[in-house]
Amino acid sequence: MDGVIQIGPLAMATDRLIAVAAIWAFLAIAGVIAARLDSRAMRAGWLSLLAGLVAARIGFILANIDAFIAEPWTMLAIWQGGFSVWAGAAAALIIILVMLGRKPAGLALIATVAGLFVLHLGAATLIAPDVRPMPRLMLTDLDGKPVELGIPGRPMVINLWATWCPPCRREMPMLIDVAQSSKVPVLLVNQGEDAAAIRAFLAKQGLANGAIVTDPGGVLGKVVASVALPTTLFVNKAGEIAGLHAGEISRAALTAGMRDLQRTQ
Repeated sequence: MDGVIQIGPLAMATDRLIAVAAIWAFLAIAGVIAARLDSRAMRAGWLSLLAGLVAARIGFILANIDAFIAEPWTMLAIWQGGFSVWAGAAAALIIILVMLGRKPAGLALIATVAGLFVLHLGAATLIAPDVRPMPRLMLTDLDGKPVELGIPGRPMVINLWATWCPPCRREMPMLIDVAQSSKVPVLLVNQGEDAAAIRAFLAKQGLANGAIVTDPGGVLGKVVASVALPTTLFVNKAGEIAGLHAGEISRAALTAGMRDLQRTQ
């Protein structure tokens, strides 16, 4: 699977869709438990959900603290994703135990959290993007020099973007900053625009152009079946697309993906 579900003009990352479905299922089951066993179960369900979400975010922040120190304000950018399922589940279980103990309603809620946790892990494995070869393409940088993609030998990160795309514009300064210092090459492949339009955008934003690659025909997006911009590809040393992030990416998610690439070298 490609990690993205498209419904008409809308595209949503499958992992986020699964998370939303799990939250809905948890609250629905908590309602049933409250109606049949203990009316306090609904309140416990809501509080454990809130505690779980906060703990899941904090867990992710702590695991990627260097990236968040560089951009502290992104701790609040939850729309970019970044949650620790393990920390969230642990916090939810603690709240349930404190509020309901080992009474039938409490045990039922604990079983619900455990069941949804296992289902989430299984679903995350099933919907993980398939590892597939990175297509070999010859593109050019802004100076017209050739840039070949898909050559095995070293990992790299490839970001598909456009100047008209709001989330692309938001993440661009961070991507260029990471590209300038990263040991893993980061290439920012513009889709469907010419060099003049790209240069004008970079000049207006005061951004460096060293990592920019042009693809005026949008060929890369077509061959990798990208359904939305921005899309970030994590290409391993074997020349395979080992990971895909659809939508705006945070510095933390980017650096975490790059660490994974370096581990597999």
